Amino acid sequence: MAIVRWEPLRELASLQNEMNRLFGTVFDAPATGGNGGTLRRWMPAMDLVETGDHFVLRADLPGLSEEDVNIEVEDNVLTVSGERKAEHETSEEGYHRVERAFGSFSRSLTLPEGVDPQSVAASFDRGVLEITIPKPEQRKPRKISIGVGNAPKTIESDSAA
Repeated sequence: MAIVRWEPLRELASLQNEMNRLFGTVFDAPATGGNGGTLRRWMPAMDLVETGDHFVLRADLPGLSEEDVNIEVEDNVLTVSGERKAEHETSEEGYHRVERAFGSFSRSLTLPEGVDPQSVAASFDRGVLEITIPKPEQRKPRKISIGVGNAPKTIESDSAA
């Protein structure tokens, strides 16, 4: 009988691979559409970039127009949602191969405190949605000097807040 060294990390890696396989089959399986076809879950790719005084969110939305997209800001949460409709026809004769995903989507992003929802702007050009979110104004610190004895205290402030 051979002696085999037990390596707990190998066991953990094996367990992780099995869990990934299980979740992959559940979440990557195509759902059945109402007409007997299959729907693939679609989630557009998004980039969030921070510039000096803005956050810029860019989303790839090929095949959509600005009328197909909804942007809302509520309780410091920015939500981009919409739907890409299927463009293929179902036919009893012939074979159709459908690889492009379609359906509805919704992506949400929590905004920093102090962002003014009225100042959020969006543009749509060649299938790319760009949302510009101004950074909130930073409050400047106040300096408070402490008086000695009966001398009054002075408060200096650089901001109106």
